[in-house]
Amino acid sequence: MRVNGKEVALSKNQKLVDFLEINQYDIRKIAIECNGEILPKSTYQEVILNNEDRLEIVRFVGGG
Repeated sequence: MRVNGKEVALSKNQKLVDFLEINQYDIRKIAIECNGEILPKSTYQEVILNNEDRLEIVRFVGGG
């Protein structure tokens, strides 16, 4: 699987929400595009990742 352009190892039948937790993403502060489609946060528990997936994960950062 590719995440933000980098090849990433993936466990078999891994849920998106588990991948995010393992990689310490705060789901309250990110947006995810999977294979060209923006994913609603409500689907993170349901999405099962596979090796062909391409994710773009954007973190929101506050500042001034």
